[in-house]
Amino acid sequence: MNNKEEILSDVVIKFAGDSGDGMQLTGSQFTNNTAMLGIDLATFPDFPAEIRAPIGTLPGVSGYQLRFSSDRIFTPGDACDVLVAMNAAALKTNLKGLKPGGKIIANVDGFDAKNLRLANYPEGVNPLEDDSLGNYDVIKIDVTKMTREALKDITMGVKEKDRAKNMFVLGFLYWMYNREMEATINFIKDKFGKKPEIFESNVKALQAGYNFGDTTETFTTRFKVEKAKMEPGAYRSIMGNQALSYGLIAASQKSGLPIFLGSYPITPASDILHDLSKYKAFGVKTFQAEDEIAAITSAIGASYGGSLGITTSSGPGIALKGEAMGLAVMLEIPLLIINIQRGGPSTGLPTKTEQSDLMQAYYGRNGECPMPIVSASTPSDCFSAVYEAIRIAVQHMTPVLFLSDGYIANGAEPWKFPVAADLPEIKTEFASQNIATDMDDKGKFQPYKRDEKLVRPWAIPGTPGLEHRVGGLEKQDVTGNISYEPDNHQHMVKTRQAKVDLIANYIPEQKLDSGLEKGKVLVLGWGSTYGAIKSACADLQKEGHAVAHAHLRYVRPFPKNLGDILKNYDQVLVPEINNGQLVRIIRDVYFVDAKGYNKIMGIPITKGELVTEIKKML
Repeated sequence: MNNKEEILSDVVIKFAGDSGDGMQLTGSQFTNNTAMLGIDLATFPDFPAEIRAPIGTLPGVSGYQLRFSSDRIFTPGDACDVLVAMNAAALKTNLKGLKPGGKIIANVDGFDAKNLRLANYPEGVNPLEDDSLGNYDVIKIDVTKMTREALKDITMGVKEKDRAKNMFVLGFLYWMYNREMEATINFIKDKFGKKPEIFESNVKALQAGYNFGDTTETFTTRFKVEKAKMEPGAYRSIMGNQALSYGLIAASQKSGLPIFLGSYPITPASDILHDLSKYKAFGVKTFQAEDEIAAITSAIGASYGGSLGITTSSGPGIALKGEAMGLAVMLEIPLLIINIQRGGPSTGLPTKTEQSDLMQAYYGRNGECPMPIVSASTPSDCFSAVYEAIRIAVQHMTPVLFLSDGYIANGAEPWKFPVAADLPEIKTEFASQNIATDMDDKGKFQPYKRDEKLVRPWAIPGTPGLEHRVGGLEKQDVTGNISYEPDNHQHMVKTRQAKVDLIANYIPEQKLDSGLEKGKVLVLGWGSTYGAIKSACADLQKEGHAVAHAHLRYVRPFPKNLGDILKNYDQVLVPEINNGQLVRIIRDVYFVDAKGYNKIMGIPITKGELVTEIKKML
């Protein structure tokens, strides 16, 4: 058939269906295909918290949003151009996020009487048959029937054949957006090569979906998005937790310290344990502990023994680790505590995103217990941000809290491979009898003797002449002996705080992400609000507004020049996916009348709502 080709600059697709329909797999395959073409992309997977919600119900809908563009983009899009709805519940849940005039690709079989009832449509109402979708371009395909037809010669049960429905849809979208299928066929071969029937059924369904687009008279237009103008280099699509794992391995190699990960599975942090367990060849040891407390204390033991101790969790698990974090602060050893934040409190919204653990990171332990906090902004930024968190932990002998969240962890974007030689050095030095500064005048080791950074020596147990005590009881300054002396306790509390504060001398000064050095509104962000703030500020700057954007990686201590930057603007806006946490700390530290913009719905802030909010301030 002769189809006309339309060039598009920007497309947002949402794949949505029952949690058994394979929408995450479909979305990730389309994402990888897009990345290979050098097109810029951003994704937002969205899945139910229940392991297996009842089939066809609203709570069971699983979605995957993908935006791809020939321009640089920083968010997965405010609204969709195309909604793939595998059943009635998927349509009902996601219709509000579809642009007027957008396309709906609907699996007709998912709109039978049973599915309509499960999706809580009134008796006799079918949105595909009435005029309720008149504002949209509805493409009705009986995906189930055509998948079964394509697989009629394969000796599998109907249920097994229906599992390939997502591949039919993917094939049709590959046709619609002018893509090759080869990479996905190779993926299916790698995954199911040893199960010939499953391999064949998926490939046949994929090809059937592509051929359906090619041979049906209904579709006369195909679409194409050109390559994005990006800095030359080798790129891959990467998710936040993957990038984080690679950053940890890179830091381990550069520092010469083997990784020990003590972890207990929790959504959305578990992927880090899964990823790191594959890299034993790099000296990585992973330990799935029986609970959160065992996970962190095993990592503390590893750090005490000279390894890079790491523990991963999310908000509820971080709460359980609180006492052991205090022990690590008291011991003054390098330790990395990774918090992939999710909606709270308690078990809250396990699969939805939130930035609500910043106060927990600052203050959520007993006693005066200061710890540096480093935050990632995007999926690919996890690599360099966690690398920097390790550098701080090792060079300042302190546990460090690293903050990411579900949106960053599960989202994907193109990542330019770093060159190992370009990564900054992470210098590691252990105490020894030969280092005179670590000894008193009688040659006895002094475990809490400090250098100009107020950093104590890192002494490995079993090193001759370096016998010393550790524990959670207060230490006497320099000797490390147990001390209940009032003046000593005050001195040690102030010293531990001063050590963290001094890190500000060893981190970069804060830079503006965009905008002029003085102006009307500074939008100050941290974490996963980065893309929405960057995009909103770019739009307003094009309109000539005096708006600037600064984004924090170092949340404790703040960069030394942050206060000066804040004073250069009439107003400061702090958007956060919480009830106002960074904004309180900024007001407290800098005495500026910062305003918060807060969204606590388990979903990211959009560019559009930020533009509206900033315009109110202007």
